[in-house]
Amino acid sequence: MGVILFSIFFLSIVGSAAYYVSWRLVGFFHLNQWKKHLIRLGIAFIIVSIPMTITLQRFGFENSVVDGFSWIGYIGLGFLSFIFTFMVIRDISILMIRGYSRLKNRRVVQSKARDQENGIVPDPSKRGFLIHSVNTGIMTVSGVLTGYGYANATQIPEVKTVEIPVTDLPEGLDGFRIVQLTDIHASPTIKRPFIEAVVEQANLLQPDMVALTGDLVDGSVTRLRDDVAPLSGLKAANGCFFVTGNHEYYSGVDSWVHHVRSLGFQVLLNQHHLISREGARILVAGVTDYRGGRFDEKHHSDPLKAMKNAPDSDYKILLAHQPKSIFQAADAGFDLQISGHTHGGQFFPWNFFVGMTQPYIVGLDQYRGTHIYVSRGTGYWGPPLRLGSPSEITLIKLVKKRSI
Repeated sequence: MGVILFSIFFLSIVGSAAYYVSWRLVGFFHLNQWKKHLIRLGIAFIIVSIPMTITLQRFGFENSVVDGFSWIGYIGLGFLSFIFTFMVIRDISILMIRGYSRLKNRRVVQSKARDQENGIVPDPSKRGFLIHSVNTGIMTVSGVLTGYGYANATQIPEVKTVEIPVTDLPEGLDGFRIVQLTDIHASPTIKRPFIEAVVEQANLLQPDMVALTGDLVDGSVTRLRDDVAPLSGLKAANGCFFVTGNHEYYSGVDSWVHHVRSLGFQVLLNQHHLISREGARILVAGVTDYRGGRFDEKHHSDPLKAMKNAPDSDYKILLAHQPKSIFQAADAGFDLQISGHTHGGQFFPWNFFVGMTQPYIVGLDQYRGTHIYVSRGTGYWGPPLRLGSPSEITLIKLVKKRSI
């Protein structure tokens, strides 16, 4: 039922945008009708291929052919997204110009009357040339941005270092190093070589702890087992920890929890773990995804439950896939929440809309007495594009706040 509702929603929204592109762009090109129909069929194929491949994958039809359709669909969707955005900007600009002209309507009417008296007639071909030039420019810029965004998305993420200043941090925890990986989204477009490179880079950072904060996969254990296998090579002095993201629930959460454990991770499902280091103690807790309870009541996200019967500690960290958990995390008394989910918006213009659903989008912030760090993500989801929001492998350091 969830796949059907998603397909209906996707086709309704994205299909409407595609129709807009077809109506306002394709119709103005100097092409014969059969070529225009061919382009429209291509647009329709791109739109339909995405819910089609997702549906096939959910029902166990996972193979190289389906993967190929995923590539075509997602790259095409990114390209159409740029076209749609620029066309909306174009049409809004036209409406504003027309509105301004109406304010000066009397002068325009008088000017036209004078032109007609003098034998000056507006040339429709000039307007057609201008529209064609603008549309060609939209296509060209969209193509360039798609290529650039693809290059950014598929490169190995850079390391982003973040220092968390902590008052009265014990000496034994000063410089504690946490490597955060999140939103890898192993899938038909993110495979083993990418994950191998991420693991190699993470190990070079010599972390005390690894936090994998959800959305590891888009697909079944059967299909992606080999692709995520390199994660078993992650090395951290005090362990590797995992919490579920919303995409684990689309891909068989119980199977993935079991498999991630087999890769050497401690999975924290509203649970905690105590790390001792040089006489100091860090409490690492993890919650299921903020919406996990919608899929399975046992996976209802609960930071307070994650703290239940917790021993005394010098610093408390919560791993939570969605930034929305910050309010309960602060109530529970956590010092730091580490999250992902937002991808920092991933690419223009959708980075401007993420704030409508999440309280924090990217980077380090603070709510009441609790710090929160939101990663832009290690991989990507959907279109293999990143523009204005590069992927990252995050090195989080706890540092003692020095008095001035």
